[in-house]
Amino acid sequence: MPVIARFYGIVIKMYFSQSEHGVAHFHAVYAEFNGVFSIETLEMMEGDLPLRAQRLVREWASQYQQELLRMWQTNEFMHLPGLE
Repeated sequence: MPVIARFYGIVIKMYFSQSEHGVAHFHAVYAEFNGVFSIETLEMMEGDLPLRAQRLVREWASQYQQELLRMWQTNEFMHLPGLE
């Protein structure tokens, strides 16, 4: 799973085989915690990320939502900046 971005100890990844993974989403990993976020709603669909990490991931994803959706639709990897 390619790494899309890194910030504040959070790693954002995305699978590029959508037929196996249903709804457009990305994965966030923070230490031993994981979360799966919908690209369309930015809500965590599953996982155990702490609330602070969830807020940071949503803030980041709101800035790059269109790029994330484009990557999901085209299967073209793009590295995105983290939060500053």
